[in-house]
Amino acid sequence: MITAAMQRERARLAARYLAGRGIEIGALDCPLPLPANATARYLDRLGVAELRAHYPELAQRQLQEPDVIDDGEHLESVASASLDFIVANHMLEHCEDPLGTLQVHLDRVRPGGVLFYAIPDKRKCFDKPRPLTDFRHLLADHADGGAGSRWDHFMEWATYVNAIADPAAAAENARTNMRNEYSIHFHAWTPDTFRQFLEDAGAYFQHAFSVAHLATNRTEIISVLRRT
Repeated sequence: MITAAMQRERARLAARYLAGRGIEIGALDCPLPLPANATARYLDRLGVAELRAHYPELAQRQLQEPDVIDDGEHLESVASASLDFIVANHMLEHCEDPLGTLQVHLDRVRPGGVLFYAIPDKRKCFDKPRPLTDFRHLLADHADGGAGSRWDHFMEWATYVNAIADPAAAAENARTNMRNEYSIHFHAWTPDTFRQFLEDAGAYFQHAFSVAHLATNRTEIISVLRRT
């Protein structure tokens, strides 16, 4: 749940760092408040009707209608270096290959362009009992697009998030979610491990970005990255 106080902090940071034309990926019921000098198109992998079917827990919430239907991890409809910013709040943890997603997003913004990310703090949400994501794991996911760890992640979700103790029932839940392509959290970070991820990713991508802001915002972690 994104509280009003959390949204105010997001808006404060948006006013400080965002300008020009960009996109927001997966805004759902909580689009980022933008300053007057910034405009965004909204992009999601599904339209509102399909999103409501996929996320029944949002049935009573107003959802942002996407302007563009596309996969936010690959952004095939977006040209290289065509954007001033990308907003992707509570999206990176849903990516099977976060390094690949970061690489794509850096490519789509101009030099000096901004990536505005918020992710959940694992300690303060249903991911709390799950193992932390380390960089070696992310390198393996980058090599195969996450295929090698997919089953393990869905089993983690069934066991730790859905709290299914019986192994057979957990496996059935994992199979169902995989078949339905349900958007689980594939990865989990704390503020310290996410800071380390950004440091390691920066070195891996030969310092293609700098970290302009990194701080907690109650139950989430906000980072603002600038393409160098």
